[in-house]
Amino acid sequence: MPAYRDLVRVPDFPPLFAVSSAHVAAQTVSGLALATLVFRATGSPLLSALAMFGPSLAQLLGATLLLSAADRLPPRAALSGMALLFAVGTAAQALPGLSVGSSFTILMVLGLIGSVGGGVRYGLLNEILPADSYLTGRSLVNISAGAMQILGFAVGGALVAALSPRGTLLFGAALYLLSAGVARFGLRRRAPRAVGRPSVRETWRSNRLLWSSPARRAAYLALWVPNGLVVGCESLYVSYAPDHAGLLFAGGALGMLTGDLLAGRVIPPRLRHRLGSPLALLLAVPHLLFFAAPALAPALAAVTLATVGYGASLLFQERLLALTPQQLSGHALGLHSSGMLTMQGVAAASAGGIAQLTSPGTGIGLMATASAVVTLVLWPRLRGRPAGRVATA
Repeated sequence: MPAYRDLVRVPDFPPLFAVSSAHVAAQTVSGLALATLVFRATGSPLLSALAMFGPSLAQLLGATLLLSAADRLPPRAALSGMALLFAVGTAAQALPGLSVGSSFTILMVLGLIGSVGGGVRYGLLNEILPADSYLTGRSLVNISAGAMQILGFAVGGALVAALSPRGTLLFGAALYLLSAGVARFGLRRRAPRAVGRPSVRETWRSNRLLWSSPARRAAYLALWVPNGLVVGCESLYVSYAPDHAGLLFAGGALGMLTGDLLAGRVIPPRLRHRLGSPLALLLAVPHLLFFAAPALAPALAAVTLATVGYGASLLFQERLLALTPQQLSGHALGLHSSGMLTMQGVAAASAGGIAQLTSPGTGIGLMATASAVVTLVLWPRLRGRPAGRVATA
């Protein structure tokens, strides 16, 4: 199994790692700031949840219209251009007097743009790393994402308190600019992975091909649904503990970091195909404690333990790539990212609606219950070692 230090010597990996880290930090800081701004303006758990996770709903439209671009755009230009657009959109959300409706319009546009971004980033990662190093590389990227979320929620919470949500949004825009600069001047110029022009027709053709395999369908559902439902739990942290939401998010990021470390470096290859479903179940079960409306300390412990289960995503991604043609890897990973984020947006909206009618704690508990049930239903379809990578489409 390759070591993390071996990845530093792979051309283009260090700048891609930096681009991804800066993007996550910017997304975390600006998401917390906007959710706080919306909650202060409206007092609505539903709207504050959508402010943080609502852009994910636009991923569904992007996955059906734009995703073929993930393998058909030059990666360096695509990553730097999208980061610039995110910087402009985030700065616009900091404008004084901007209505909540206008903020959500900008969010939806950014979500549509972001639907291609995941495919570009992770397709490039799969391109630059040897086949036996992808899981290690994605693990390191995810660990960085967890660390950036911990730091981002801590810094974002401090900036919201010391400055204002709008000032914090400007800080997030600056981080997006940093990501754009690293992409433009750090990555080498590369040709697109696939020939032809991006189109809606090509997007649908590739989507149908990827969805045609029962084994790939099971992998996609495992990547999208249990994970998304638990993000619905997380979308209620602001309304559950308005003064300590950043701490709950940071605990979740710490758990996710631990899970990615376990999946990427500790779990031996011979056991990976067996442990995805148990980790997905762990993601849900500790959140059931919120039915009892726990105090901050036990709530933080439950969140930190549960999010270790996010390591299941790495194991299911490895299964998906083993079942996917190389020339569709960017599209396949983009479909995973878009579907996952769409499900997160749907779950955030559902959780917010449930919390409006009941309470944030009840909403968290019900979403966790649904996640556990889906994992148990999918479990039999995810047993066994996947076949080797498919060579042709």
